[in-house]
Amino acid sequence: MNSSQRSALGGGLILILIGALLLLGQLVPGIWSWVGEASWPLIIVGAGLLLLIIGVLVNAPGMAIPACIVGGIGLLLFWQNRTGNWESWAYAWALIPGFVGIGTIVMGLWERKGADVRGGLWLVLISAIMFVIFGALLGGLFGGSLGLLGRWWPVLLILVGVLSLVDYFAKSRRAA
Repeated sequence: MNSSQRSALGGGLILILIGALLLLGQLVPGIWSWVGEASWPLIIVGAGLLLLIIGVLVNAPGMAIPACIVGGIGLLLFWQNRTGNWESWAYAWALIPGFVGIGTIVMGLWERKGADVRGGLWLVLISAIMFVIFGALLGGLFGGSLGLLGRWWPVLLILVGVLSLVDYFAKSRRAA
């Protein structure tokens, strides 16, 4: 099965499953009441899991990336909904590249491609650093006025640069 056939199969399965869930909600009133007002983001997490399951069923490792993005955003919204900390979105968006990185790691493990795993780890690291920097700058993490990081937050950027150079030189030694 080529990639366009897998995409068509995956898209068809998604539409059928979503339609079946929505039909179930129409035919059985109150079936979704167990979700409750406070847990609506779990539906988004479920959509991410659905994407991953479909990816497994049609053997499409690339589906791990959108599955992790959707599931990660759902978990983030769940946390914000539970805590009422909606203003954290000002810096929490920086976690989305990390969700892409997690999906890339899953895809790399699935396909046994070390380069994808390494690239995913870099995305997770960069995302975590962006989250800390923006969270500190916007007062959401560590208190106001940059909190614990103070004026030393650029050290995080320097460390990423050093790690990038170490990775570059390690690759060039392997190639030589």
